[in-house]
Amino acid sequence: MGGGGGAHDPFDIFQSFFGGNPFGGGGSSRGRRQRRGEDVIHPLKVSLEDLYNGTSKKLSLSRNIICSKCKGKGSKSGASMKCSGCQGSGMKVSIRHLGPSMIQQMQHPCNDCKGTGETINDKDRCPQCKGEKVVQEKKVLEVNVEKGMQNGQKITFPGEADEAPDTVTGDIVFVLQQKDHPKFKRKGDDLFVEHTLTLTEALCGFQFILTHLDGRQLLIKTHPGEVVKP
Repeated sequence: MGGGGGAHDPFDIFQSFFGGNPFGGGGSSRGRRQRRGEDVIHPLKVSLEDLYNGTSKKLSLSRNIICSKCKGKGSKSGASMKCSGCQGSGMKVSIRHLGPSMIQQMQHPCNDCKGTGETINDKDRCPQCKGEKVVQEKKVLEVNVEKGMQNGQKITFPGEADEAPDTVTGDIVFVLQQKDHPKFKRKGDDLFVEHTLTLTEALCGFQFILTHLDGRQLLIKTHPGEVVKP
């Protein structure tokens, strides 16, 4: 609010944040941020043995990568035109009449340009990606499940999701899903086993062999004279 000459532009704050006037016009693009691509979430079923011993799983996945022939331009010449359907905004507005003097305005991606705001001449389309700017690639990822990992824990591969022009590539995230075990139940870092005894075993003693998750044979037995309660 201090003194000073010169007229103040009310849209300066928009230029500093978004790199331009909110109602069009020029403006600098230096404040514009690259949007981030979506993360891809994959559930990964693992057994209790996998979580106890640790394991490694190889998974084959398909993802989009930027076309190497046109470097993500979609055209042989590198040129593109502004989409006439959405005037280059990538979005269209539709209006629904809900009743007398009531309307609903909805915004949705433009079908003509698939939300990109650009169209490419048919003759100029890149022959490798057909103007889509990306092509499919198959990749094998090795997921290392470490000993003691928990159900629901996430294993992240940064920057391995779908690529797109002018976009920061998202991550592939594997979420561990523990399968039920017929014998053991896990609670935190402990394993629980339910074992049924006869009345004679409870009063006079017992012993039995328990096979652990790593294959070890454990001898479970009572001390002489010990009475076991349920």
